[in-house]
Amino acid sequence: MNKHHESTGPAGEQQITLRGPADLADALPYLMGFYPNDSVVMVALHGGQGRFGGRLRLGIPQAPGEWGPVADQLAECLVTGSERREGRPDAIVIFLCQDSPDGASGRLTMERLRPFAQRLRTACGAFDVPVLEALCLSDGRYWSYCCPDPRCCPEQGNPLAMPGTTVMAAAATYAGVHVRGTLRDMEARLQPWRTPAAVRTQERALDTAGPALLPRLLDERARREVATETLGLARRLMDRIEDAQPAPPALADAGDDQLIGSDEAAAVILGLQDRETRDRAAAWMEGPEAQSALRLWRTLARRCVGPYGEHAAAPLTLAGWVSWSTGDEPGARVALSLALRADPDYTFAQLLHRACNEGLDPEALRRCLREAADADEEQAAADAEAVEEVETTAGAGAGRGATPLHIRRVHALPDGGRRRARAPRPPGVGRRKASPGSTRPRVPAAGRRTRDARRYGRRGSRARRHD
Repeated sequence: MNKHHESTGPAGEQQITLRGPADLADALPYLMGFYPNDSVVMVALHGGQGRFGGRLRLGIPQAPGEWGPVADQLAECLVTGSERREGRPDAIVIFLCQDSPDGASGRLTMERLRPFAQRLRTACGAFDVPVLEALCLSDGRYWSYCCPDPRCCPEQGNPLAMPGTTVMAAAATYAGVHVRGTLRDMEARLQPWRTPAAVRTQERALDTAGPALLPRLLDERARREVATETLGLARRLMDRIEDAQPAPPALADAGDDQLIGSDEAAAVILGLQDRETRDRAAAWMEGPEAQSALRLWRTLARRCVGPYGEHAAAPLTLAGWVSWSTGDEPGARVALSLALRADPDYTFAQLLHRACNEGLDPEALRRCLREAADADEEQAAADAEAVEEVETTAGAGAGRGATPLHIRRVHALPDGGRRRARAPRPPGVGRRKASPGSTRPRVPAAGRRTRDARRYGRRGSRARRHD
């Protein structure tokens, strides 16, 4: 079970009257921004007119034994979360969305999920919040778990309206709300490659780059050099993506994959496992560079193949952050959920996921990243000026017969001179203490992969910190 649920804030100010189960079923993809496959969705209602409030999504657990605990957790999350933001909900609407394996057994799917629906209704009742409606959407039809009248809710279900033909669709189009397709389609853009030949090539590149990069990440000075190299390469790849001819949406990801070599992808993926490098890359979050950065992070996430699946947490989190920063909340939640699926303890993804779910304004985090980026530029300029001055003085002394000075250029610290920069945290988001002095670059040592290869830290510390 994925313990990280998704929720959104209240709906917009435009009022649309939904008059029954059919309208509710049609409204679901517009509420979420996509068609939620294999999901349980719960929506809070407020006031006498049933205004939509917070909403929450979770993948339906496969094991029926998990349905009870999951129902209790979801009810608690929705009710308490709504109380913090908008007040206690007056009612809740539940959707269970799952197609049958053969596409023709929706009624059997509905009956199989009936105990889960009942358990969700009981869990909401424990908080004294009634369930106004509970619907099952399967194979293009919907059923109500609350209505016993076969005249309006027949045993074979009712057909869902054709997309784009309802009042809700028209109102959403007028308001600029777009449905991205299915959740499965959105996740597919971020999931690792599965073609055997491509997987072998990328895995071989990661295997080769890892042992060469590991010793450098364990040395503080060399680690800063790796950060500069990683960010420089990432910037060049972004420019390459931006300069490429635009492709149709269906072919855009494949086109981006062809623009980046396996060795290039491996170098950036492994370099982003360093927390400070990842935080500096997060500054590419707005303006023209945001879209090319998002395309790069998606491409790198698809390259985290085989035993390097956990490494996808970094590019997926960056993809989620850029999506959230640019106003694409559904895309942000999908990317951050996949990041937490790759590494449930990845702190940066946890913080962003929680902040996005609680409806916080991303501007606070953007401001922190802008200030950090400005500090980096000022420090780099100051270092360059200092080095130039020393070299000039050394050259003048050498012209008078003095012994020439050998100057070694020192790179600026990523955080503008402070010892260790922490990942920016949105206001109101808690933090978990990390072991002092620890660091956790995510690069596998030769012959060792996944978690065992990532348990090392500065001064021999084996404490782990998930960033």
